Amino acid sequence: MKELSVRPEIYKYPSAKEFAEEFQLQKGDLILTNEYIYHPHFGALRLKCDVLCQENYGAGEPTDEMVEAILKDIEGEPKRIIAIGGGTVLDIAKLLALKQISPVLDLYDGKLPIEKDKTLILVPTTCGTGSEVTNISILALKSRGTKKGLAVDEMYADAAVLIPELLSGLPFRVFAASSIDALVHAVESSLSPKATTTTKMFGYRAIEMILKGYLEIAERGIEARQALLDDFLTASNYAGIAFGNAGCAAVHALSYPLGAIYHVPHGESNYAMFTGVMKNYMEQKPEGELLNLNRFIADIIGCGVDVVYDETEKLLNVLLPKKPLHAYGMKQEEIERFADSVLINQQRLLVNNFTPFDRDRIVKIYRELF
Repeated sequence: MKELSVRPEIYKYPSAKEFAEEFQLQKGDLILTNEYIYHPHFGALRLKCDVLCQENYGAGEPTDEMVEAILKDIEGEPKRIIAIGGGTVLDIAKLLALKQISPVLDLYDGKLPIEKDKTLILVPTTCGTGSEVTNISILALKSRGTKKGLAVDEMYADAAVLIPELLSGLPFRVFAASSIDALVHAVESSLSPKATTTTKMFGYRAIEMILKGYLEIAERGIEARQALLDDFLTASNYAGIAFGNAGCAAVHALSYPLGAIYHVPHGESNYAMFTGVMKNYMEQKPEGELLNLNRFIADIIGCGVDVVYDETEKLLNVLLPKKPLHAYGMKQEEIERFADSVLINQQRLLVNNFTPFDRDRIVKIYRELF
């Protein structure tokens, strides 16, 4: 059994300038980024790369329409794709490293050959996605009203670059949602049937770093995060390594219809499902790796195992108050439709569940969280 695979080389730099110099960013490179990240950190470097800013093609989660629009604006044949941004930027950049991408729907339906013809460098600017070390690109397919993941080895980065200073300007809400996403990655991958001793080492360490950081923020206030950015970025990377090997599961699967239809940010939609899914695992099988994980979390937070997810939710609510699903616009009559969508479109994730969820269980979870 394979214990662990880490495909990209991982680098860390204290500043954007040192990264740009060592990687010799130059003409012929295409940078995909966000204006609010690029100009403060890279603008003064006067790089000769071509630069495209994702927000010019739409806001929020990545979509097939966004990718098609970006493709039309790429000039020439870039040799390297350098993504500097959050999950949206990184997921799109993985596709741009492929030789044939359009029509994007055909790519996600497996109708196009997969061939990588550009060097890919991924630089995360949030502490949640972990995408810099995974081979997964998740898009909202607008015409189908769902999200779908494409996972192929050709979309691994050649280099993943961690620069904690790039997180310094993150709005607190974005910091909270992205780091909760990393926590979910770490938890789900640790419970996955594909988890190994080594992947759990990364997952458990990420959980510990994130929860201890949250406890410090809860005690000292939101600005306490600034001294912890290296920890949170490292934890996100560890969680990415864990779920890149062992996979995510029902939390992500159930969150996708909410994100796709009501445009709820990915980390927030995961949080909406997180403790509900975990409590249903406990109803079905409160033992084995779940019990180990619950004891680990309870020891960090300082609570009993029987109330571990109630207390986890109280801690997370300090950062990002949890909302019921109807507060995002979801309608009660959509519950069964969402459940069907999950079963049809998210088997890639559901096979990683700690316990199997049938349609009735998924409907039950949506109703409890509604």
